[in-house]
Amino acid sequence: MKKILGLVIVLALVAGGYYYWQWRSTPSPTAAAGATKGGARGPGGPTPVVAVPAAQSDVDVIVNGLGTVTPLRTVTVKSRVDGELVRVLFEEGQLVKEGQLLAEIDPRPFQVQLTQAQGQLERDRALLENARLDLERYQTLFKQDSIAKQQVDTQGSLVRQYEGAIRVDASQVENARLQLAYARVTAPVGGRLGLRQVDPGNIVHAGDTNGIVVITQLEPISVLYTVPQDLLPTVMKRLESGDQIGVEAWDREQKAKLADGALASADNQVDPQTGTVKLKARFANSDHGLFPQQFVNVRMKLDTLHDAVIVPPAAVQRGAQGMFVYVVQQDKTVALRPVKLGPADGQRQSITEGLQPGDTVVTDGTDRLRPGSPVEVAASRPEIKPPAGGPPAAKGKGRRSKDSG
Repeated sequence: MKKILGLVIVLALVAGGYYYWQWRSTPSPTAAAGATKGGARGPGGPTPVVAVPAAQSDVDVIVNGLGTVTPLRTVTVKSRVDGELVRVLFEEGQLVKEGQLLAEIDPRPFQVQLTQAQGQLERDRALLENARLDLERYQTLFKQDSIAKQQVDTQGSLVRQYEGAIRVDASQVENARLQLAYARVTAPVGGRLGLRQVDPGNIVHAGDTNGIVVITQLEPISVLYTVPQDLLPTVMKRLESGDQIGVEAWDREQKAKLADGALASADNQVDPQTGTVKLKARFANSDHGLFPQQFVNVRMKLDTLHDAVIVPPAAVQRGAQGMFVYVVQQDKTVALRPVKLGPADGQRQSITEGLQPGDTVVTDGTDRLRPGSPVEVAASRPEIKPPAGGPPAAKGKGRRSKDSG
């Protein structure tokens, strides 16, 4: 009796499970209607994609590189004489012009040296004048046969000695004036001043290492950057022909252009470790947008391709067969078209082979495509929306709740 009862219970559970599975797998009328209505976009319908026609335009051949802003001249201003620094006439970070007075060293010792040299010069001039008068007298007496020839020659030699002394004295005077001028420290170049290295009241020397201040030239300024050695023949050809190669300096995020300049020169050797060559571009930098030792992104316009086929970069795909694009055909199906890429200019990718102007290429939705797939071209990125009646799980829960109620 117990075995029969157990068998009846097992059969009842099996039957209940089967009917529950049938109830769960049967869609509601609303869901069935939604599925029928959206059947055109189901697995058997066309795939929605975004596509644009290939255009024809000029494309700039841009070479990108990472560069460092380098001033043309950086000068450490030093004193050329020893003495006490009595005045500093600049502010840290100030922009100065060439020849502008920066500092003064106590000039009194140099003024004394100048006065002493001038006095020695006047003394020797007086001696020379007296020696010349005596020479004239001796020459007259010699003509009268009143003195010996040796005395005349000795006096002439004395005159020449005084003339040499005058030249030495004159040079001493000029040297003293030069030392006095060095007591006024001026800017050898125009640019921006750095931090002051010495304060007034200190004794400065010509041999001091740090100097008084450092001047960095800002106008013009240069940028050093590297390019692959494969571009060197093209670059050198244009440089030797006298063509001006435009160079742009951008910030580190490549969002803001800092300055426009031109290529100035190239290094005379290739770095064998990196296979690159250094180039130097010069910028006017009148607005001081470039700062010394600043890192910038360089965009050099090396050439321009005319009437090139242009597509968005998103249209280009990479596969086992190389680079390709999906082209929308007249029958609303797509074909896989291998292409060869040319230079890219921002959001424009040039195609050198494989496309013609006007060919419609898929830019969004390529991950769901295969050659020959039917497509529906949309004006923007297609969005997958849930059915109008809500998610099936929610409706199932609602039905069960209703049935259970």
